[in-house]
Parts: sequence; structure tokens; C-alpha cells
Amino acid sequence: MTLVTGLLLALLSTAALSYGFYLQHTASGTLPTLTLRHPLSSLSALFTNWQWLAGFVTGLSGWALYIVALDFAPLSLVQATSAGGVGLLALLVRLGGGRLLRQERVAVATSVGGLILLGLSLPAGAPHEATAGWAAPLGWVLASMLLAGVAAAPAAAMLRPGAGLAIAAGLLYSAGDVATKAAVGRVNPVILFAVLLPVCHGLAFVSLQLAFQRGTALATAGVSTLFTNVLPILAGLTVFAERMPGGYAGIARGLGFAGAVLGAALLAATGRAGGTAATGPADRTATTGG
Repeated sequence: MTLVTGLLLALLSTAALSYGFYLQHTASGTLPTLTLRHPLSSLSALFTNWQWLAGFVTGLSGWALYIVALDFAPLSLVQATSAGGVGLLALLVRLGGGRLLRQERVAVATSVGGLILLGLSLPAGAPHEATAGWAAPLGWVLASMLLAGVAAAPAAAMLRPGAGLAIAAGLLYSAGDVATKAAVGRVNPVILFAVLLPVCHGLAFVSLQLAFQRGTALATAGVSTLFTNVLPILAGLTVFAERMPGGYAGIARGLGFAGAVLGAALLAATGRAGGTAATGPADRTATTGG
């Protein structure tokens, strides 16, 4: 029952986060160009836009549900469940009149298929977690922050508009999730991870908002969502030493994890996004980076 509760909370968290990102991305097209040179005016533009603010509050509620879910289920299982949020995001794009490329449809189907396999593995129970020291979670967080800097700047020129910043946001959000798990799991020094958590999430917030004005919903929120969820899956299996169940349940869970990873890779590797239509400032800033 505890594991099922964790899964249900993770699903509710995913729904809230996906809808929040969709609202924020839609609102970003109506805002003036956001820039780090004028942080106060950029923040004012965001928080005075009611549609963006509704998305922000919805996303915060999803994050709160995510934290509670970690108390009921292991990190890898919660994150893999959340990775299915890209399917909901794709549905919202279609309902909003957008068009998905074939590669994007394959990526979404792969991620959702992975989620189904994870659900089928639930009767076997949760993998057991070993007690983690502080060095491995800290190393993971710091390495993620370094890679985020590379994705946001040097690597951005090789990626489609918005993808570099979206990957950076995903890396930073995932680092924050690892710090959250360490803090919830009372890995000492807890205060260190409690401090790193808002730092990672704050930088991720900035990266994602800048990405929204440069690319489409799936190229930004979709890529960020999958990186946010796939990387902590790996952290759960390595940093927190979560062990897989045996037999067919273990195979299903392994394939489910693989589906989430493959979905992220396919979505990040698709070429120019189609009719998911980032509008307004996205068109003006597409050549400025990210």
C-alpha cells in the first residue's frame, strides 16, 4: 500500500508539473523578451502575468506532492513515474492545436510505454535502498551543475533553439531532486543539501524560463522534464544503491527505466520541432542562444 501511495502521489505530481509548464510556456509567448541583464523587470513581467502565475502555482503544488511521494517510494521509481509526464505534455500540446513530429510521437510513446512497464512491476515491491553517505550525493549535484553550465553555453550552439537551456534546467532540477532525497533521507550534513536544493532549483527556474521563449513546448519543457526524471533514476540506482527486484518484475522494471531513458534521448535528438509553436518572443530570441 505504501508503494501504491507513492506512485499515486507521483502521478498527481506529474500532472500538476506538466500542466504548470504548459501554462508557463504558453504565457511566455505573450511576454516581452526575458533577459538576465534586467532581472527585476523580467521577474515582474512573469509574476504580473496571470496565466504564467497560474502555471507557476500549479507547478509548485506538483513539487510539493513530489516531496511527499519520496517518503513513500524510492527515488528511481518516483522519477521514472514522473517521466511519463511528457505524454501528458504532448496531449496538452495537441489539445492546444499544436502538431507533433513523428519523432516526437515515438519519443512520447516510448516514455509512456516505460511508465506502463513500471506499473506492471509494482506487485514485486520497491527496491531496497542502502544508507547513503554524503560524498556521493554531493558529487552528483556538483557534477550536474557543471554539466548544466556546459549545456547552457558552449553546447547550446550545436542544439536546436531552447534545447541547451532546457537540458541545463533538467540537469539542475535533477540535482535538486537528488539533494531533496538526501535531505529527506537525513543524509548528514542535512543542512548542506537543504542549501543546495534552492540553489539548484533557482538556477533551473531561470534556465527554463529563458528556454520557453526560444523553443517549443516539447523542445523545452519536454526535454527538461525527461532529463529531470531520467537522471535521478540513475542516481537512485548508483548514489542511493537501490536494488532491482528479481524475475519478470525486475525485467519489466528494467525495461521501464530504459523506456524513460530512450524517450528522453529520442526527444532531445529530434530535429527542428514542428507545430508545437512557440510564439512571440520565441521567434525573436531563437538565434540568441539556448
